[in-house]
Amino acid sequence: MTDLVLVRHGQTVWHAENRYAGVSDIALTDEGLRQAERLAVWAKSAELDAVWCSTLSRARITAEAAAQAAGVDLRVDARLRELDFGSGEGLTKAEMDERFPAERAAFEADPAANPLPGGEDPYAAAERFLSCLTEIEGGRVLVVAHTTAIRLTLCRLLGIPLGEYRRRLPRLDNGALTEIRLREGRAALLQYNSPTQ
Repeated sequence: MTDLVLVRHGQTVWHAENRYAGVSDIALTDEGLRQAERLAVWAKSAELDAVWCSTLSRARITAEAAAQAAGVDLRVDARLRELDFGSGEGLTKAEMDERFPAERAAFEADPAANPLPGGEDPYAAAERFLSCLTEIEGGRVLVVAHTTAIRLTLCRLLGIPLGEYRRRLPRLDNGALTEIRLREGRAALLQYNSPTQ
């Protein structure tokens, strides 16, 4: 049995402006750094056996303090990175509506079947992310990653159609805790989008 605590990294400059940040390496804001500090406070008494994170610096910086507080090594894995949003990288919804309105409308209708132009296939991204999670064995493990990758993977684990991830799991706050239990190929959702304090 493995309990995975999935956490979206701290707030970034682009998130503060409602810009899509996929594979672009964007810095944390001061609030993002405070969110990382709050996660570290939580991690100190969370009885974690390991901390894993994405290769992107916003996730790594958020995870480093938690790993140090928990007294465990930090494992960095590229499979935990966010989706590549292609032509949508760095843009707001309004800017996408202006530049590629038809593709943006299709994305809104079914984001899994219609990724943004040049973007990563969400089905492949969910499998990539899940392949990492299933290699993590035993205990309670913190995984610091990204909102879309986490929500897609939760849908995959819980039997929710991937095209519903934005409607069924509309929010995943920076620094919030989502915990799942993996046992014998089955997943149970223990908490979703819970604050650290």
